[in-house]
Amino acid sequence: MKKIDNAVLDALTEKAKASPRKRAHFNLHPELSDPIQRLCVALEPDTYIRPHRHADPATCEVFLLLRGSVLILFFDEIGVVTERCALSAGGPVVAAEIPAHAWHAVASLESGTVFFEVKQGPYVQPTDANMAAWAPTEGEPRAHGVVQWYKKALSGDSLPA
Repeated sequence: MKKIDNAVLDALTEKAKASPRKRAHFNLHPELSDPIQRLCVALEPDTYIRPHRHADPATCEVFLLLRGSVLILFFDEIGVVTERCALSAGGPVVAAEIPAHAWHAVASLESGTVFFEVKQGPYVQPTDANMAAWAPTEGEPRAHGVVQWYKKALSGDSLPA
């Protein structure tokens, strides 16, 4: 039996803090080909998650906050924010489902944030078609500013140039 306890969450948080990408995964599924992907994801506030979608293959994701808080932003096809959803382990919203085909990004709002994620497998590396062409790629200098923008973006706002 695999367990998710405070020791696992603490170790995962430390791994994320030490990672250049400021995030880390703890997979409960035995392999990437598993039909149901189950994992804990630790995100630190400076991690950049480029807006993306899960359209090919079409899959939804479910996030359940275990610690900390995140902001999920939804975008239209040209990068305008259509919805903003804050999740926090302390509530009032602790979980959300992200539908297939929805352009979205996630921002950690506090250090030590960890969520449990479930999605259909097998894991498929995202293709360019599933990554937002209107957003910087990971590692571009502009990406850091986008992370900060995520945290204050409202419906109707567009990514800064």
